[in-house]
Amino acid sequence: MANNFKYYSPTEVIFGKDVEQETGKQLKRLGASHVLLVYGGNSARRLGLLDKVRYSLKEEGISISELEGIVPNPRLDKVYEGIRIGKADEIDFLLAIGGGSAIDTAKAIAYGLAEPEYDVWELFQHIRTAKKCLPVASVLTIAAAGSETSKGCVITNEKTGEKRAYDDNLARPKIAIMNPEYTKSLPDYQTESGCVDIMMHTMERYFTNGGNLEITDAIAEALLRTVMTNAIILHDNPGNYNARAEIMWAGSLAHNDLTGCGNDGGDFMTHKLEHEIGGMFDVTHGAGLSAIWPSWARHVYKDCLPRFVRFARNVMGITLEGSDTEIAEAGICAMEQFYRSIGMPANMRELGITPSNRQILDMAHRCMAACGNHTGSAKKLTVDDAVEIYMNAR
Repeated sequence: MANNFKYYSPTEVIFGKDVEQETGKQLKRLGASHVLLVYGGNSARRLGLLDKVRYSLKEEGISISELEGIVPNPRLDKVYEGIRIGKADEIDFLLAIGGGSAIDTAKAIAYGLAEPEYDVWELFQHIRTAKKCLPVASVLTIAAAGSETSKGCVITNEKTGEKRAYDDNLARPKIAIMNPEYTKSLPDYQTESGCVDIMMHTMERYFTNGGNLEITDAIAEALLRTVMTNAIILHDNPGNYNARAEIMWAGSLAHNDLTGCGNDGGDFMTHKLEHEIGGMFDVTHGAGLSAIWPSWARHVYKDCLPRFVRFARNVMGITLEGSDTEIAEAGICAMEQFYRSIGMPANMRELGITPSNRQILDMAHRCMAACGNHTGSAKKLTVDDAVEIYMNAR
């Protein structure tokens, strides 16, 4: 039976070739007068995108401050730096140029500037909830995190090694400007890691024991098949614009809550398990997800068997006759094979890390401590479960 739900997706999407030239006009329409640009630096500058955005903003009389140097698994220290700049320059709008790391950093800065009397890290520790947030927009260059249309935000505290999420509709971007052309220069590893992240945002909502809607399932399955098809195309032909466009749009749809309508909120334990890997070893997020998912799936599938059978049939195309257990296991094996076919790891050894027993225990305890009362939907996990999943993924 489907659950009651509220679907809220207010982000305006401007999609296609040359749409970055509209940035200034769109932000002016939303009342921006002094914008903080948040970006990594190298690719945005090399592609000429940064100059185009600056010109577009200046044409509309919008003042600009800048924060560069954002890295994958975005750091709390850059958030604090952005808050300092924003206070000094009286910023009233945040514009991220890049992917999820830049957007999440911009969201965190927006929270910090809106409530300067508090430490923004308290939100990620879930000590309090935000009451205000400055407006955020993005010019997307990486299809992966879906942060351009989502309420989510993930920041790493580099001093403690904690990678933590905070979700709040206050930070949903006002506008997402999306030109697939700017993803063509990405290395294959980054492109395919992004594809894994997009798929996992859908799969986290798909493998549940808390009710489902048929239309939501059908959308999720079509999205997964589409991403897999185009991930393979891009692995062989990275310049294919149509495949880039399919992936970029899928990234937004996968994480704006559309594929979770009617379920119980999703599982999200693969993400939470990976957050500890990312916090400890600073790995690429999508690759970390593909490395831990097969072990998680084999640990939980018997507790969520009908969903894994449906996934095997409708997504992975498994046609063999046999027991539900055999069909589900075949689907998991097929996903492992897919990961490897696009150059993604299917365990931590292939990811290039070999955590010690002590490190696995630390990650398991941290993961459970960060989960609070939500420890999965496919199966409720304990610390012992997390240890076993990490061990079997090693």
